[in-house]
Amino acid sequence: MEFLRAVATYQFLANALLAAVLSGIACGIVGTYVTSRRMVFLSGGITHASFGGIGIAYHFGLNPIAGAMAFAILSALGIEWAGAKGKMREDSAIGIVWSVGMAIGLLFIFATPGYAPNLMSFLFGDILTVSYSNTIALAVLVVVLLAIMILFGRPLIYAAFDREYARSQGVPADAILTVMTVLTSVAIVLSIRIVGIVLLISLLTIPPAIAACFTKSYTKIASWASLFAVVGNIVGIYLSYEMDLPVGATTIILLAVALFIVKLLTLSSKRPSKRLAN
Repeated sequence: MEFLRAVATYQFLANALLAAVLSGIACGIVGTYVTSRRMVFLSGGITHASFGGIGIAYHFGLNPIAGAMAFAILSALGIEWAGAKGKMREDSAIGIVWSVGMAIGLLFIFATPGYAPNLMSFLFGDILTVSYSNTIALAVLVVVLLAIMILFGRPLIYAAFDREYARSQGVPADAILTVMTVLTSVAIVLSIRIVGIVLLISLLTIPPAIAACFTKSYTKIASWASLFAVVGNIVGIYLSYEMDLPVGATTIILLAVALFIVKLLTLSSKRPSKRLAN
């Protein structure tokens, strides 16, 4: 009850709770897409590359989230282009963008005159600093993602699992994958404040992994993954409030423990008994 009273009293805590819900839905949908394409490494590359945009924005006195957004989208489109055109293997392009983005961010931050900004909120998250405008942007993103799932769900599934087959069926696979790549970048940047650059890849991959233990349907995995991510975020905030722990780390550990338990339960339920085996 004390936690609920605090949410009703303090605007920053209400913003954090709303951002946790919206970010959970967005990461559940985007994470299902990323894992279905077997491109988890891509999400990590985009996340870390966005740090380059943060550094450049700080250096020139701009909004760091806007800088991260521009850098993440350009990096993601560059990786997609390199992989689609065969100019470079995707894993190589992701690795280069990953490390170069971090390096650029560090160089620009330390080249900025005066006091170097505290990077902990970007690297490990600080959900209590989420602004109202950030929650509005997350809400718009969630609406767009849900609209795409409802209106273009089947073409999206075709494109995610097999681009060539989707093309043969007349599906505009390249356009769909480009749009989803951009939306993935947006979801990543808007969720950086929730768990941070270092931990965000787990928020994208663990909920779909938990959902995949119960169903193999793409839409059901996306729905359940969103629910698991939302619950993990909310419980993470609650435990952090009660025990004075970092929100991002608490959330990821909770989700990891949930995945471990679910895996144990599903494996034990599938194991045949000795009587049946004999």
